[in-house]
Amino acid sequence: MDAPADPAAPHDGVDLAGLSVAGITRRRVGWVAAGLVAIWIVVVFARQVGDATTAANRATQMAIDNAALAAEVAALRDEVAMIVEPNFVRQQARSYGLGTDGEIRFTLDSAVALPVDGSPGSASVRLGAEDDRQTPLDSWLSLLFGPGT
Repeated sequence: MDAPADPAAPHDGVDLAGLSVAGITRRRVGWVAAGLVAIWIVVVFARQVGDATTAANRATQMAIDNAALAAEVAALRDEVAMIVEPNFVRQQARSYGLGTDGEIRFTLDSAVALPVDGSPGSASVRLGAEDDRQTPLDSWLSLLFGPGT
């Protein structure tokens, strides 16, 4: 028979199950591991939410850009429809002297200055536009007492 093992004799392996080093037990290691896994899940979820928000913002911006491009395409189609009309082509051809034999070429001289505001034919005075000019007396009264109704 074998002799009982001497407690002072060295063992083949080291058993640390009964030894709690600095308060580290299996239960505490389990809680720390569970906490790390929970933090990792929260970080991954937050990252996915951020990516989804970025994708939603990009989709919204693409929809806005798409609507702007659709409006631009519609405007260009309208312009093409106007340009291909025979009346427009004839008018543009006349500026190059390609009208009929009896027509006189008419273009504005580039050396002539544009009309000033308020002169007939200027952009500020159009045929049928409302005239909102005031007399000097009305200007002074509105300056002193405020605009009237």
